[in-house]
Amino acid sequence: MNIQEIDFSKTLTDEKVYNIIMSNYSDLSKDWISHQWNWMNNVYGSFNDHYKHMIIISLIEKTLQFYDQMNIQCDYDEYYSKSYLEIEKFSIIELCQKLDLPKETVRRKVLELEKEGVITRIKKKIIIDRKAFKIVKPETQIKFSSKYIYLVSKALNKNRVYSKKLDQKTIENIIKKRFTLCWRWFYRMQIPLVIGYHKFMKDLTTFHIWGTVAMNQVLNVSKQLDTSNNKTSLNFFKTNNVLIDNLGSNAGISAMSISDMTSIPRATVIRKCQYLLKEDLVKINSKKQYVLSSMNFKKILPYQTEVFWFKAKFIRKVLNLLTIL
Repeated sequence: MNIQEIDFSKTLTDEKVYNIIMSNYSDLSKDWISHQWNWMNNVYGSFNDHYKHMIIISLIEKTLQFYDQMNIQCDYDEYYSKSYLEIEKFSIIELCQKLDLPKETVRRKVLELEKEGVITRIKKKIIIDRKAFKIVKPETQIKFSSKYIYLVSKALNKNRVYSKKLDQKTIENIIKKRFTLCWRWFYRMQIPLVIGYHKFMKDLTTFHIWGTVAMNQVLNVSKQLDTSNNKTSLNFFKTNNVLIDNLGSNAGISAMSISDMTSIPRATVIRKCQYLLKEDLVKINSKKQYVLSSMNFKKILPYQTEVFWFKAKFIRKVLNLLTIL
């Protein structure tokens, strides 16, 4: 398509996407929480360490940035057919700033990744070995992300904000076809989004555990959130009020269940839950299970609304790409 043929009136803005996400939150929350929870499980499961995975994808994002700047485009299969990925200028300080981690923590994690043969440092250059590809290759994540983008596109269609009718497979195909571009957008959403929660909850393991409690609660009160019968979606604020009002003594999840679902050791789960209890982000019900606290909404709201802008930007870019192709 030539630039003269593009109808820019049909393209989206971040604000339009953000407003639709916020106003249709009850229809979208379950899939978004599942999207994030499955991603966090993959992050932790690759090394049993969230930060090692974050370091690897931060390095990969740097290669995707270079591809974008040089106008080099690779599809999914082409990108992962490479023997290795090379980053010419590697900096511990840059990683520290990007991940909001102490220098010694990043240095220690990088040394551990070297010992595991995942990366190799040669002076200021770093090589990501092919064995890392199976750890970060997002076959499942593309499906989760495509489904959520599809659901947002439906909400945009319903509100007559976006005219193009899409299906999940079409979105999957374009992400894979324009992989180096789209997945850079994904990482530019996901890395700062997750690091935002890291700053709030002090570490990613705590966020992962809190997210598991939240997902369990959303599933338990899904009937109250199901608006398919009256066709009226609840906005972000009303949805969160429903979640808090329906805490329910039967809606909780035990430390053992959290451990089984995330593979995080039970002792670690209990220790991190103590922090969440202290901060009034979760509470314990009569069955000794964890549920969201009534203070959760007030404390987490500023972070959620901020990170949702990252989400809106990513979705806007993918949908506009589909519009102009």
